[in-house]
Amino acid sequence: MDKAKLDALRQKYAAAKGGDIFDPHFAKVAAQVFVDPEQRKWPFADVATFVGAPYRPVKADADFAGLDCALVGVPMDLGVTNRAGARLGPRAVRDVERIGPYEHVLKRAPLGEISVADIGDVPMRSRFDLASCHADIEAYYKRIRAAGVIPLSVGGDHSVTLPIMRALGAGRPLGMVHIDAHCDTSGEYEGTKFHHGGPFRQAVLDGVLDPERCIQIGIRGAAEYLWEFSLDSGMTVIHAEEIDGMGIPAVIEKARRVVGDGPVYVTFDVDGLDPAFAPGTGTPEVGGLTPREAQAILRGLAGLDIVGGDVVEVAPQYDASTVTAQAAAQMLFTLLCLVAIRKIS
Repeated sequence: MDKAKLDALRQKYAAAKGGDIFDPHFAKVAAQVFVDPEQRKWPFADVATFVGAPYRPVKADADFAGLDCALVGVPMDLGVTNRAGARLGPRAVRDVERIGPYEHVLKRAPLGEISVADIGDVPMRSRFDLASCHADIEAYYKRIRAAGVIPLSVGGDHSVTLPIMRALGAGRPLGMVHIDAHCDTSGEYEGTKFHHGGPFRQAVLDGVLDPERCIQIGIRGAAEYLWEFSLDSGMTVIHAEEIDGMGIPAVIEKARRVVGDGPVYVTFDVDGLDPAFAPGTGTPEVGGLTPREAQAILRGLAGLDIVGGDVVEVAPQYDASTVTAQAAAQMLFTLLCLVAIRKIS
């Protein structure tokens, strides 16, 4: 080993503490987590919030002043068709420790770059009435949109995305990047069309989602016969089995080409991941994405006009290991980085 180099390293680092960071970019990130050069903030202390964001609950008569991005819980799963429990998803994702502060591929530390807060859960009048829950969600997100704030949400079942889209897409139909095992464009069952298997059919019919600017990635399983609306309406569908042949860069390129330059909503159902990585969900399907593939796809969306996003269908009681909530929290953090890129570009 070069002695002069070793001496220089010893001079620089031998007495340095863990928080003595010399690179200016990294030092700025470290300032978010170090109390002093020897002590970091405890990830397991204080109130649990999404990705460690400051907690700023917004009540009915309050506003969202000063926020660039609001992290919102939507604990409602009245629209499930199989295993219930996604109402506990926001609590499970909040409980995940050590997410962030830095995203090494996108080179972002979003909590120090934009104004972001965990604003709590959507207030809903009834735990029993799906229609009233959807109405309450839509009204709440209309307030968020009116304030010029970008919402990132954690569900809840996938039906919650419909009222969010109704709020964000009114007057400007959205494009969509949708990672999921299922297209969620099926029709009415048992007297309701607002279940978690059909939000995107209804969003298109409501005029808030432009199907020709929608791409659905990771689709698989035995329910293909229910989703003809996706292809009939002009959505682009990439099945899980196609991804290996295409390669992730080609998937990203196609997604960017499909959604274009207009407003985009990114929705991530954890069952898009293989059950090996996300067993805690209501409708698991084998043969899904790995977390690394999913993260790569999300990172590839950097620079798009993202106006909102969500991570849904975490049902923690089916996963004693907590890996599903871990994966969901990481995807949420990646979405937050995308919002930071959009806000400061």
